[in-house]
Amino acid sequence: MAEIKYTTADPKGVLTGVHYMDGNHAACEGALAAGCRFAAGYPITPSTEVVERFSVRIPLVGGVFIQMEDEIASSICLQGAVWAGLKAMTVSSGPGISLMQEHVGLAACLETPCVFVNVQRGGPSTGLPTLPGQADMQQCRWGSHGDYEVIALSPSTVQECFDFIIDAFNLAEIYRVPVFFQMDECVGHMTEKVIIPEADKIKVVERRYTSKPPEEYLPYKPDPDLVPEMVKAGDGYRFHVTGLTHDERGYPVINAQAQKEMVYRLVEKIEKNAPKIWKFEEEDIDGADVVVLSYGISARVALKAIEMAREKGVKVGRMRLIVVWPFPEPRVKEVANSVKAIVVPELNIRGQIAREVERIAEGVCKVVRVPHAGGTVHDPEQIFDAIMEAAR
Repeated sequence: MAEIKYTTADPKGVLTGVHYMDGNHAACEGALAAGCRFAAGYPITPSTEVVERFSVRIPLVGGVFIQMEDEIASSICLQGAVWAGLKAMTVSSGPGISLMQEHVGLAACLETPCVFVNVQRGGPSTGLPTLPGQADMQQCRWGSHGDYEVIALSPSTVQECFDFIIDAFNLAEIYRVPVFFQMDECVGHMTEKVIIPEADKIKVVERRYTSKPPEEYLPYKPDPDLVPEMVKAGDGYRFHVTGLTHDERGYPVINAQAQKEMVYRLVEKIEKNAPKIWKFEEEDIDGADVVVLSYGISARVALKAIEMAREKGVKVGRMRLIVVWPFPEPRVKEVANSVKAIVVPELNIRGQIAREVERIAEGVCKVVRVPHAGGTVHDPEQIFDAIMEAAR
């Protein structure tokens, strides 16, 4: 594993102290604290407030915001900024994220560290622009063509919108990978207390730039952790950046062997480092008969249902996914082997995360889906009924 270099947040322009703000504004502030100095976007409900605030705040710290003509332009513009040396993000919602998928694949192929913020709403198509959904969870994992890996995080509180987007930028830099920040309309638009620590308390990962001289540098030669060092335009290095299958020089090589070497490494740099990436929250798993596995706003709604079931004498544990991709398969398998059932509430009707749980459980315990088409959150009674049924 190559050494990870940390710095602290740039204190200039970074808020500190106690604030009351919504999740979209908190995500903006977290991005600034993480060192993001470029964003490109196009207005779309319910995500627009992230970049509206960014457009006002970023001149104070010497950065740039550009409103592009559409989401396609936004998702390529941020990659140019990264290769010029900036930390960068774009922000959108379902239809816009759909338009960006070609450039998600490009970012994965070029190993461009960047963040895609998706404030999810009800779909498909234009759907419910102002109302919540969680039906983009598989899209962020499989949305672009070909084989690759991404990282995706899901906050449940406004505080986490600040905290976890810093994690998203750090993970993007460590693994040179596009990272999705999968918010939802409820978390994006609710207002809560946010505590922003002093800048020297915020750990920020610096980009891993090479110390090799230009004649020795290969832009896609990996370190032992399978992640290559970077350079930026203007530093005297000659390098080739292409979405074609390429070798360690970055030059196109159109054959099966080059494809195997490139694609396997794109996947394995995440898979083999997954234990360092996984992040989840657990409560009362040991001895539980039923575990509720959830994420985002659904995890908050599930708390009431869990409380109600415990009052009825049911032994209920809780597992909340913070990093959704890569999926914490070994831990979910352990849980499946120790309980009667896993209940999975989510704001989609096809069980986008429940399918992963079913695959991993392999029939050793029941997996109970609690679907919801979006537009509102679950009634806790729905989740409670599923828990009670699963406990029988």
